Amino acid sequence: MIKVLVIDDSPLIRRILTDILCEPADMEVVGCAADPYQAREMIKQLKPDVLTLDVEMPKMDGISFLKNLMRLRPMPVVMISTLTQKGSPVTLEALEIGAVDFIAKPTVNLSEQFNQYAAVLQQKVRTAASARVRPCKPSSNQVIEPSVISNFNVSAILAIGASTGGTEAIKEVLIRMPKNCPPIVITQHIPPVFSSSFALRMDKTCTINVKEAEHGDKLAAGWAFIAPGGKHLSVVKRGSHLICHLDESAAINRHRPAVDVLFNSLVNIHPKNTVAALLTGMGNDGAKGLLALKGCGAYTIAQDELTSVVWGMPKAAIELGAADDVLPLEKVAEHLLKKAQKQLK
Repeated sequence: MIKVLVIDDSPLIRRILTDILCEPADMEVVGCAADPYQAREMIKQLKPDVLTLDVEMPKMDGISFLKNLMRLRPMPVVMISTLTQKGSPVTLEALEIGAVDFIAKPTVNLSEQFNQYAAVLQQKVRTAASARVRPCKPSSNQVIEPSVISNFNVSAILAIGASTGGTEAIKEVLIRMPKNCPPIVITQHIPPVFSSSFALRMDKTCTINVKEAEHGDKLAAGWAFIAPGGKHLSVVKRGSHLICHLDESAAINRHRPAVDVLFNSLVNIHPKNTVAALLTGMGNDGAKGLLALKGCGAYTIAQDELTSVVWGMPKAAIELGAADDVLPLEKVAEHLLKKAQKQLK
């Protein structure tokens, strides 16, 4: 039984979340807190497995509470966020601090999509309950320097797919990329608005240029392109150029963007020049695409269990035999770059 503590200053939101999370037989809401101070005492008394945490609350905001929690008592947290331009950077900061996942705050006019919303929230809480939570790292002056690997194959492409825990995993890969690295295409399961904020955050953090992919963008060395929320990203050839192609076709593996769409598009171009990695995430999206790439001569990586927040997608790929190597997160960038440098045809 998964024990959940709901933390939100709105009585209406607390009631909606409680009704949703009390429905499945495998979970129960053991308490509701209106502010972080009340929550702190209830955590000690009730020992919940998962928290749902509102970002904006009186007395102490969700971010400050989360920082204290991850420092003193790390535990799985699902952020309840407003899906707005203002709300997305704060939610991304929460993921950086240690929250496992996030979901939009339920709205009063949710009736038509209520069942779908409820199912997604329940699954996120289940996933969080089994997630590997990392204590918040104390800030230090240590800077991770980009790799000095160079002399890349001019036709090389790096492809990355991720889901739950992926924003931080992708950051750990991108900060190690040198300015002259091969073009990078990325699909992370993320809603609209958040993908734009995530790309901006990465662009400020990394040596390379990072942007939300736009239809028609030409792939170029030193650039990473992140699939926009709500749209599939694929790579197509137009003349001598490789181009980002976006579409709003049906969800694949219940996701749009889907990692399989990106990986399969590279199978159709020149897979032997592709180096692909499937990182942390729930489910199996990307596993079949990674297998197809490997079958056509691409070098493929799956993140290992120890460093994954949720070892779902990488595990599915490994079980299919789709991964040439299974690596800890801190080794992924180095191997992507080395394989883009050598052994490409």
